Amino acid sequence: MLLVPAMGMQSIDAHGADRGGTILVYGDSLSAAYGISQKDGWVALLQERLRKSHPNYTVANASISGETSIGGASRIAATLARHKPVITIVELGANDGLRGLPVAQLRNNLVRIIGAAQGAGSKVLIVGMQMPPNYGPAYTREFSATFKQLSQRFKSPLVPLLLDGIADRPEMFQPDQLHPTAQAQPVLLENIWKVLKPLL
Repeated sequence: MLLVPAMGMQSIDAHGADRGGTILVYGDSLSAAYGISQKDGWVALLQERLRKSHPNYTVANASISGETSIGGASRIAATLARHKPVITIVELGANDGLRGLPVAQLRNNLVRIIGAAQGAGSKVLIVGMQMPPNYGPAYTREFSATFKQLSQRFKSPLVPLLLDGIADRPEMFQPDQLHPTAQAQPVLLENIWKVLKPLL
């Protein structure tokens, strides 16, 4: 089968089918394997799975511990130019919420990030977050709804909650009760994988 390079980002076959490329993970400490070995993080586990099931894809992890949507918006253009991803997984917002930053600000920054990625020709997968109830019902409701609204606006698939399946299990978190343990990472991978796989 004849393979033709497409803009240096991926290869396509004669029928225009996607033949792989770079998957960019653009997140915070939850994707940067904070407090555990890099090889145990869900992003590394994703690369291992792709190596076996979809070897034409590679993963670039541009996640930074402590990153907010403000920081993410400020560096998205340079990151897209560097990696030229065919798929971008946007996992940002948790640090905005933990700092009690305005949801409108979070929304605007995510709009910039998602819009930039789509504008660069990348599919976008949005990863949702939720805040604990002590932030108040109005804030927590508006915060979690933002990700669904953006998914609908940009017609991008959504992982409703990265921490689904472990959020109510303290033993799956490090002593700070914020960052998942190595044992929790396969669960995070499955939450991502079931939404990512149809994009491959």
